[in-house]
Amino acid sequence: MRAELVSIPTDTIPLDGLYYEPEGGAAGAALLFHGNTMNFYVGALRFLPPVLVELGLACLAFNRRGHDILSTRNSRTPEGGAFQLAREGIEDDHSAASWMAERGFPQPAIIGHSNGGMLAVRHVADHPQTPALVLLSAHLGGKNIMERTSRAGLMAQNRVEEFAARARELVASGHGRELMLMPGWWYAISAESFLDRLTETPDTLELAPRVKCPTLYIRGDREPRASYPAEDFKSRAGGPCTVEVVRGCDHFYNGCEEAIQAIVSSWLAKALHLGATR
Repeated sequence: MRAELVSIPTDTIPLDGLYYEPEGGAAGAALLFHGNTMNFYVGALRFLPPVLVELGLACLAFNRRGHDILSTRNSRTPEGGAFQLAREGIEDDHSAASWMAERGFPQPAIIGHSNGGMLAVRHVADHPQTPALVLLSAHLGGKNIMERTSRAGLMAQNRVEEFAARARELVASGHGRELMLMPGWWYAISAESFLDRLTETPDTLELAPRVKCPTLYIRGDREPRASYPAEDFKSRAGGPCTVEVVRGCDHFYNGCEEAIQAIVSSWLAKALHLGATR
């Protein structure tokens, strides 16, 4: 297996990632989308590429502009998940797919975890020739995501209207990138990103009928079905969908990495008509 550190240009911040390629050439490809505030070297984007390469797949695991919570690059200008916008996430996925096409893989399989899974559904809806989709605890998305996650004790908790009002004031005064500290999940978010989440987050179930390719949807049994609606997606999907609920498994697959590797690689081998091993 070869791994190459790559950088994919955008109109603002480039997308860093690792491109994995099997020795002797690839029989296909997979593009991997990370979850909220994660990156290409943690979680599923770290432990899946080695087994996918064994199937003969070239893999690109990359950072969207909304990676981690906060980061810097070659200056003191902050970047990262605190500033993420839905349109930029969608654009980043398209940019990565175009980069793969330039490498000779115009129709990679798509694999997305959590927020990356929700964006993967949007990406596949926009790319109907996608051969296969793997959703790893893809969340529900939708325009009420901020209220729903806050009611669960995350994000703004019981202060959504307070934060929304403050965010609108900041954006109106030209300070949309100013950070607000939230009492729950992810802790810091820009005013612009907060308002974007209220209205622009793609809806996983609304998009499901546009997904025509075979889909594998995995959820851990420690995750709420309401937030990670594998069965509902299956009933609405425009193509065949296999649901796997993994026992003893949390949202980040801690301690279940090998089980996830086995499920994903076995399913992809069949969906893409690949040999079990190289």
